Amino acid sequence: MSWSTREIAELAGLSLRAVRHYHEVGLLAEPDRQANGYKQYGVSHLVRLLRIKRLVDLGFSLNRIAETVDEEQHPGLALRTLDAELAATIERLQRARLELAALIDQGAPTDLPVELTPGAQTSLSEADRSFVLVMTRLMDGERLQAYGELLRNLSPHPTNREFEKLPADADVDVRQDLAERMVPYLRQLRRDHPALPDLFVNAPKGEKFVRETVETVLLELYNPAQLDVLHRTQTIMSVLDQPGQDAH
Repeated sequence: MSWSTREIAELAGLSLRAVRHYHEVGLLAEPDRQANGYKQYGVSHLVRLLRIKRLVDLGFSLNRIAETVDEEQHPGLALRTLDAELAATIERLQRARLELAALIDQGAPTDLPVELTPGAQTSLSEADRSFVLVMTRLMDGERLQAYGELLRNLSPHPTNREFEKLPADADVDVRQDLAERMVPYLRQLRRDHPALPDLFVNAPKGEKFVRETVETVLLELYNPAQLDVLHRTQTIMSVLDQPGQDAH
């Protein structure tokens, strides 16, 4: 007895497309054809398809199936390797579900890791969120945790919105005034989070790469007036940090 492509696909619990694909990738030999040109599949083809389907259902890739489907014994090493891969996948999916639950509960943006999601009382601007996202690629694990603590406990401040809305052509006086009013807030953040100045120590790609990347990102995300305000705040804070200056 022989079967057509459609019949053997139904017997094996596969689609016609799957059977044809197995031919294309060399997993299943082409059968003989009848005089009318139709393929004739036999028992050996059915058995092979069932073996392939079993390995696919277990999670084997087609490349790995090509290496193991003809083994007479159970492919022990391949099975153990697959088991380890599946365990890692399950762990990743479980973490993903926990993160999704937290994101749903907090209504947080999906582009940031849960541990870097700001507290409910604070929302980041689009530019700030993009900046934070890039920063996650520049820190080691310990500094990333410190950065996450900062963001989770970030309290809103009136100057945040002013900075976000600052037009590119803002007057110098406006920029200087905003910078001076931002400084106490920024210094308080630094006191509350002493690890903040050292976020990029031991950075995986080195501090030079980090500095260049941060500069590139800042230039792309913030307008000239905002960049000038940031520069002014750093200048003021540097002066205040000198010995003999007001520590508050």
